[in-house]
Amino acid sequence: MNEQYVENIKEKLRDSFDVKYREIKCLKGLAHAIYIDNLCDSKFISEYIIEPLIKNDKIEDIESIKKEVLYANNVGKVTTEEDAINHILSGDVVLVFNFGKTILYCEAKGFVKRTVGVPPTESVLKGPREGFTEVIVDNIALIRRKIKNQNLKFESMNLGNTSNTIVVLCYLKGAAPESLIQYIKNKIKNINADFIIDINYIEEELKNKHTVFDTVGYTEKPDIAASKLFEGKVVVMVDGTSSVITVPFFFIENLQAADDYYLNKYFTNVSRIQRWLSFIIAIILPGLYVALSTYHFSLIPAIFVVKLANSRAGVPFPTIVEVIIMMVFFQLLREAGIRLPQPTGQAMSIVGALILGEAAVGAGLASESTIVIVAVASISTFLVPDLYKAVVIWNMIIIIFSALLGLPGLYMGCFLLITHLASLETCGYPYLFPLGTLQVYKYRDIFIRSNLNKISKTIFDKDENS
Repeated sequence: MNEQYVENIKEKLRDSFDVKYREIKCLKGLAHAIYIDNLCDSKFISEYIIEPLIKNDKIEDIESIKKEVLYANNVGKVTTEEDAINHILSGDVVLVFNFGKTILYCEAKGFVKRTVGVPPTESVLKGPREGFTEVIVDNIALIRRKIKNQNLKFESMNLGNTSNTIVVLCYLKGAAPESLIQYIKNKIKNINADFIIDINYIEEELKNKHTVFDTVGYTEKPDIAASKLFEGKVVVMVDGTSSVITVPFFFIENLQAADDYYLNKYFTNVSRIQRWLSFIIAIILPGLYVALSTYHFSLIPAIFVVKLANSRAGVPFPTIVEVIIMMVFFQLLREAGIRLPQPTGQAMSIVGALILGEAAVGAGLASESTIVIVAVASISTFLVPDLYKAVVIWNMIIIIFSALLGLPGLYMGCFLLITHLASLETCGYPYLFPLGTLQVYKYRDIFIRSNLNKISKTIFDKDENS
């Protein structure tokens, strides 16, 4: 019967040259070891699985092999052929014995993996510099090093009808509300996809689909993930991805940085106020410039009106067209700088901006004042990189409203933005939380950072943790 079991596995895994089948002669009979060569540690298999099976004279039955013979850390029973194949494809060794009905698997993973390094997208001046890797067990270990608590839970599930990707739900029991945990579990379990190869497959199911604002957070740093868990949030990890997602994710988190909690409190507060101002400037300044220069000259000081008129003399386009053209040019430069290799991209961004601005003025395509306004707005987006995509779209919307109606259009655009933000939810929580919920959050860490011992609390009410 077990010979047929091996043949069935061979049939299902045929045309795979890296699948190895090793016959082992034991004291009581023959054993078949099935494993994938490049996913397993060959030396470990030889020393701790094959050699004990050949030399040990205490083999009486399968249970004695499991308890007394095999030296692997993780040894268990296989229930079905599909279960056996999943273990083989995951880097385990499956043992099929001719003298018993029980099938065993032994953990022997030994595939090539990237070492823990510094995440390039979340560099810090001070604090931990280690980042997640593509191996989920290493990522779990990085979080456990930060949180030594028995209530830290990791729930695993397999997603993808053909990929069988491991997805892990991580939360701190007692800090994360049960309703939130159940909500995320249901969302993830309802994903019906043939394959899951990246965290974005999970993110798309959890985030609000009708907005350019991110309602799901992501990070590559274990210390940030650990801090979110302490706050009562849930972390979702996918095997093969070096970033994790954190939910719920609120708007104010776009304006916070990891450095805020490692650097001097007063310097941090100045930096955070700068980020808020940069967000406001990036969203409003181009629209305000269009509204004032098109409809409300009387609100501009006379000396600036004269200079503005002189700089725009000879420009053939209306102000709105001029602003949109320059903003598109700046966005093209930014995208080119991001996509090109880093040394080339940095030079391209700096030199391109200088040449573009000078050439646009010389060709009469734009005025100096327009270039200054667009440049200031573009530079402001660098201080809030997480909001870059949303800022680009919404300042265009506000520019159009301002061009049509002047300052009333600017007010309408800003009102629509605030209304849109207030209408969003992230995993059942309002996106603007904790704004408007003074009794819950007490404004410890929004516009300025308080002392760390005061803000090191879970953000949810104790009443919610059932």
